[in-house]
Formats: sequence, C-alpha cells, structure tokens
Amino acid sequence: MQRVAFLLFPGFQVMSLAAASVFEFANLEVKEPIYETLYISETGGKIMSSLGLAVETQAFNDPTFDTLIVSGAPGETVPTAGERLFMKEASTRSRRLASICTGAYFLAHAGLLDGRRATTHWIVARDIQKRFPKIKMEEDRIFIIDGSIWTSAGMTAGVDLALAMVEKDHGIDLARAVAKKLVVYHRRAGGQSQFSALLEMDPKSDRIQSALGYAKRNLRTPLSVEQLAEAAHLSPRQFSRAFRSETGQSPAKAVENLRVEAARLMMEEGRHSIDVVARETGFADRERMRRAFLRAFGQPPQAIRRNAQPVEF
Repeated sequence: MQRVAFLLFPGFQVMSLAAASVFEFANLEVKEPIYETLYISETGGKIMSSLGLAVETQAFNDPTFDTLIVSGAPGETVPTAGERLFMKEASTRSRRLASICTGAYFLAHAGLLDGRRATTHWIVARDIQKRFPKIKMEEDRIFIIDGSIWTSAGMTAGVDLALAMVEKDHGIDLARAVAKKLVVYHRRAGGQSQFSALLEMDPKSDRIQSALGYAKRNLRTPLSVEQLAEAAHLSPRQFSRAFRSETGQSPAKAVENLRVEAARLMMEEGRHSIDVVARETGFADRERMRRAFLRAFGQPPQAIRRNAQPVEF
C-alpha cells in the first residue's frame, strides 16, 4: 500500500484536498486499499483552512512516504524552518514530492524547484519566476513532472496531477475508471492553456462582447477595426476607444490573442499541419504564426505540439 501524505498549514485551501478523492476512488475501484491517505502538519492537531474548516492532522516526523503533496493557499505562504527541513528530507526519502497551486511557493522557498521545470496558478507564476529565477516556470501548463518533483496549476489541476500519479502507479485503465467516477476528464493534456483569452479580457459591455464573439467566429478573415466596429455598432474611433478602456488591449492585440489561442488548441490536437493551422486561424502563413507564438508563449508551435503529447512515465 502506497502512503500519500498531504502537508497542511494554517490557512491552506480546502480545495487542495480534492486530489485526495482520486486516491480514495482508486481504492474503491479495485476494492482494496492500494493507497493510504494521511494529513500531516508541523504541529499536529486541527489545522484551520482559509474557509474556516479545520482538518485533524498528525504531527510530521518520519518524512518517508511514497508521495508527499503540499497543499495550496489563497496567496503566498512561507514555510517555517521546520517545514523547510521536513520537505528537504522528504525530497530525498520519498518517491515523489508534489505541490498543488500556490503550494509551489513552499517548494520554491525550500530550494526544491531550483533548476527544474515547474508550474503553478497563472496569477502567481510570474511572481515566483521573478523572485526565484533558478526555477524554469511554465505558467500555461496544467501540471509538470520533472524527475521526482510534480507541480500543478490551480486547485482543480491537482485532480489532473493525482490522476497522472494513479496512471503511473497502476495503469491507464484504473486512472480512466477513477476519472469517470469523478466525472472529470481522464487527461487534460499538461500542455493545455489554463485560461481563455476571452476570460482574460473580460469586457463589460454587450457591444464589446459582441465584437469579440464575432472575431472568434471569423478568425480566418482579416478582422479589421472597421469590421469589429460594425459588429459592435460603433464608429471605428468610438470602438477603438471603448475597446481599450474595457479590455486594456488594442483591438489588433486582442485579435492576435484569439488567433494564438485557437491555433494553440489546433496544434495540441495534432490533426493538422502547421500551414493549415496558420491558415484556419487567420495568420496567413506559418512564419507570422511562429512569431506570435514566441511573443505569447516563448516557444514555437512545434514545441507546443510536442509538449501536448500524452504523458510518458
């Protein structure tokens, strides 16, 4: 039986524990306890979450587990000296060490992500990268495996990470069965973007929303300001001013973001050539699309396609 421990601290987010359900349902599916799930903390006893819900924990001592998972919090939480020492010992004595969402701060403060690829919630990814420059942060990934260190994006991505662990431990059939019982995707590819370009812009007025909807439906066309203004029932000058005010971007930049998002999804699916993807998303040619990918992701389209391939253990 594999021991999976969740490291909790005051103010942790309860949703981090959604990943524990994956191990619970794996046990139920095979009708035997293949995972033992533990909840540990530095002090032991009840640990209060950010929601006000307390979880009973054991005080950590022996750092030898199959898997140690560090929970996330609403923002940055700095580990105590005892927690840092415990994680460092666990990194050498446990098979896997993982973080969910902002739990990456814990690993970063302990130096356990130095020189490694990692991810976290996109809201804090750039802050972690700036403050811990030795980390190879990839903010648009759902989860990343680098050796014995596993990191996930937001809280729900912890479920994806746990499913990948079950798949590695016991095979794809069990992971797929657990995902089906939990009514979640068996595998959201690690290379998928965590947030939508439309959600990021978040326009307030119906007119700007209509223009963006029109743009997304017509990416193959040039999508000039005049076209978008007509869709919004505004003059080009009024439209440009209102658009920047509501989204913080120029219409041209927003259209490029929509094209990049659509092209990325097509590249990850892997069914079309680069030339076809460029044409279908309005980039006209592959070189123009390549430059846009480098601006948005720091990687060319081919790298995005490679990263989206099924996880290999």
